[in-house]
Amino acid sequence: MNYIEGSNGAKNEEVVPGETNPNPNENMPPTTMGAIKELGQTVVPSGEPDIFCLTIIGQIEGHIVMPPQNKTTKYEHIIPQLVAAEQNKNIKGLLIILNTVGGDVEAGLAIAEMIASLSKPTVTVVIGGGHSIGVPIAVSSTYSIIAESATMTIHPIRMNGLVIGVPQTFEYMEKMQERVVKFVTSHSRISEEQFRDLMFKTGELNRDIGTAVGGLDAVKYGLMDEVGGIGAALAHLNRMIGGDFSASTPGGITQ
Repeated sequence: MNYIEGSNGAKNEEVVPGETNPNPNENMPPTTMGAIKELGQTVVPSGEPDIFCLTIIGQIEGHIVMPPQNKTTKYEHIIPQLVAAEQNKNIKGLLIILNTVGGDVEAGLAIAEMIASLSKPTVTVVIGGGHSIGVPIAVSSTYSIIAESATMTIHPIRMNGLVIGVPQTFEYMEKMQERVVKFVTSHSRISEEQFRDLMFKTGELNRDIGTAVGGLDAVKYGLMDEVGGIGAALAHLNRMIGGDFSASTPGGITQ
């Protein structure tokens, strides 16, 4: 054990051989500071992963900006990320994690169409909830997984704000409804009749029309492919990256 003399000559600090005392005035590396601010941790995983993780949480924000207290996912942020992931040669597959209450219909369909049109393997995982317009996003991937405790609320299209009471308004809503139904049924194993039955069911939701589908029921109906979590999703995604598509869903439109 060595001692270091202070400014007055007194030996007041112990130093273990081979170690140095940190300088309190020395700044942390930028990467460490960024990790503390963004992730709440001092050590981040090293290396370049070949799987891109995309999170869609809160409310899907479309053309109208949501209040600042709302947790939102902005579609203008998601779309460039998907384009960049498709162009990046180092990314072999995408893992999309959903915990969303729904949101803008056209924004959600735009994200779903983008995911469905990617050439790389994709797996979606619904944790917590994948409600409303989150359902098309959940089924848009090559393979879809839902947590056992997660739910998916299926209900008709809703409108807020000024509604003009003319037949054209209802025809527009009906056409938009058809877009959602056709996308979901063409990218999953659920039949159109079954999906409409869940969508227009009464008594399931309090003072509303629709159905809250749990994880096991979502697989039973053919809406999702498997009950599981992150481990199962990564394992399946790695198998598809390796060229094994034998367990992937045969249903869905070829993009």
